Amino acid sequence: MSEAASVQSHRLLSIVLVIVGIAFIGLYPVTMLFPESWMWEPRQYEYEQMIIGIYAVLGIFLLIAARAPEKNLSLIWFTAISSLVHGLIMLGQALVDPTETPNLYGDIPALILIGIILVILTPRRLS
Repeated sequence: MSEAASVQSHRLLSIVLVIVGIAFIGLYPVTMLFPESWMWEPRQYEYEQMIIGIYAVLGIFLLIAARAPEKNLSLIWFTAISSLVHGLIMLGQALVDPTETPNLYGDIPALILIGIILVILTPRRLS
């Protein structure tokens, strides 16, 4: 990869990390506005608070990582792979449980898309 392409890729990854970071921090209002496609039944408020808290903290760390993605590859790879795993597990659950079908239009594609984009953009190793 040329140096110009590397700089462009680095910049694009930084932009994606900012977008994902802000999305994770803003998860709470999204779940309140669209609970049918971002929450699961039966509602478990204690679980919801924990997962929203974890994603908010991850979002803050992704914003920090956006400044120097090459120094935060393990965090970015964790976010990519855990998002894919989380989304794919939820996909299986939503396909089996009809009450969760609305999640096929909310959190499931969001997590899978985040995972795929980060896998594509994140360097495999330091250059």
